[in-house]
Amino acid sequence: MDTYIQSGETLEAAWQRTSHLAIGAHQDDLEIMAVAGILECYGDPKQGFMGVVVTNGAQSARSGPYANHTDAEMAQVRSAEQRHAAEIGKYAALVQLNYPSAEIKHPERRAGLREDLHALFGHVRPKTVYTHSLFDTLATHRAVALAVIEVLRELGPERTPAAVLGCEVWQDLDWLPPEARVSLDVSAAPELQEQLLSVFHSQIAGGKRYDLAALGRRRAHATFGESHQVDAASGIVYAMDLLPLLHNPLLSFTEYLSLLCDRHRERSIAQLQSMLHVPPSAES
Repeated sequence: MDTYIQSGETLEAAWQRTSHLAIGAHQDDLEIMAVAGILECYGDPKQGFMGVVVTNGAQSARSGPYANHTDAEMAQVRSAEQRHAAEIGKYAALVQLNYPSAEIKHPERRAGLREDLHALFGHVRPKTVYTHSLFDTLATHRAVALAVIEVLRELGPERTPAAVLGCEVWQDLDWLPPEARVSLDVSAAPELQEQLLSVFHSQIAGGKRYDLAALGRRRAHATFGESHQVDAASGIVYAMDLLPLLHNPLLSFTEYLSLLCDRHRERSIAQLQSMLHVPPSAES
């Protein structure tokens, strides 16, 4: 575990100041999915954004100047990039747990991660928690989200944050039923957002333009979110509301996902049927 506090304050002070906590699988996930929390806390002495990165980044795609990097060298590069992002974003704290991705994909091998998260929540009391969406198509992302929810369930209702959000990275969430979709306005500080994403040079040079893609998706959500209104924001990040899984511990993960998919299907069918010509019945 690697803990970094760029402000110079003590770890205890950083824990106490943490109001927004983001737990992501990889380096740069925080800056893609939890930028709303970064922006809300930026420069605010009464609030603090804490980021947790679960994996070590050793398996990252690489080309160009990083083409011949070993896994160990790549992990060092990715860790340094994440620290730089924490400096730019003025995070209260950054914790990198350095797990291999393969270790957290399997339930029987996630015990260590769950223990680390239990220890973390023993120190921090965030009002908002960001993690990955359960609809994310990347297995490592889903595994992190599952571990976060499992630990929060074990902590009990008195420790449940005011908001627990599963944010989009791989798989947009614009299709989610409105009652389950949370829109996070990230219009502020576009230059800061660009800086946070451009820090991850190893990914950009490696052929993955996450910087352009993330900024473009935010702009697209802001424009395509409402068809009959002028744009009220210049950037939107969508998240799924994970609180139903905490308020009802008997609700399984698969049941919740099925419920949301069913609502989307039913709403889409109803909207289409309302526009189809239905011939009169023979009795009329």
